[in-house]
Amino acid sequence: MSELAQVLRPLLPVDIPEALVDATTRDDAAVYRIAEDRALVVTVDFFTPVVDDPLVFGRIGAANALSDIYAMGARPLFALNIVGFPRKLLSSGALAEIIRGGAEIAAEAGVPILGGHSIDDPEPKYGMVVVGEVHPDRIIANTGAEPGHDLILTKPLGTGIVATAIKAGAASPAQIKAAVDSMSALNRVGGELIVDAGIRTATDVTGYGLLGHLQNMVGQSGVSATVSFEAVPLIPGAAELAGMGNVPGGTRRNIQDLEGMIRFFPEAGEIPRILLADAQTSGGLLIVSPPEKTEGLLALLRQEAPWAAVIGRITEGSPGTVTVEP
Repeated sequence: MSELAQVLRPLLPVDIPEALVDATTRDDAAVYRIAEDRALVVTVDFFTPVVDDPLVFGRIGAANALSDIYAMGARPLFALNIVGFPRKLLSSGALAEIIRGGAEIAAEAGVPILGGHSIDDPEPKYGMVVVGEVHPDRIIANTGAEPGHDLILTKPLGTGIVATAIKAGAASPAQIKAAVDSMSALNRVGGELIVDAGIRTATDVTGYGLLGHLQNMVGQSGVSATVSFEAVPLIPGAAELAGMGNVPGGTRRNIQDLEGMIRFFPEAGEIPRILLADAQTSGGLLIVSPPEKTEGLLALLRQEAPWAAVIGRITEGSPGTVTVEP
């Protein structure tokens, strides 16, 4: 468990019947029942710039926040902006571009932005509160994974590495474009497809990296998992950039937090560990699929998410452990 999670844990217990999902399972969003057949799904997410272009930053921030709603199988209803920005730079036009980028993605998702809150902050920050709705019987959570089920990932890993390389001037235009395209892409279609397929266990891959989110999922489900490293989609050149030292601090912390819970194949060096624990921004969906549904679901996913791939499976074993094979 991360140091931050340990600090917050005493604040989290909730004991009311309306609270269907709270923070104790570290799921993607909170779920609150408002009627027998209706529940609200609410999330909040914001962060500092991961790219230089303010418009692109706004687009990524909006896509990232909306992803939590799609990962829970819900339909987003509306959003509120969250902004931190230095007041002395308001005349630069950068903030207007950030907000415009977020509005573009919200419009693509069909979600109105009804307001928000801003503060004077020396370091820019942007994100959203997003409110969605789901039937209480159709919630997709990060619990309930069953042995024998397949693991599907819908976006490539490496956005944290590329974002770090951008700051160092080490990322190529092609790598930047691949990372930006991935981070800006909505998980809407994937969310709709897993609902239609009757999937009940999924999450999105963000700051804890693939291994962090998967470890939490199998821990909450009382199972283990196996991942095939060669099957995991990666942004082209991400391994090389990591080898050059472009590794986010969050990725390093993820590796430390997961110590003792992940078993790597004997010849695995540092790079597979970095890639699989890389802290993602607006990453893909990690879906637990019954094997009889995998082929059809994967074919549909690839129409909108060409990187989608089966990367492993849920197994019996020590709860919360993950084995990484070549």
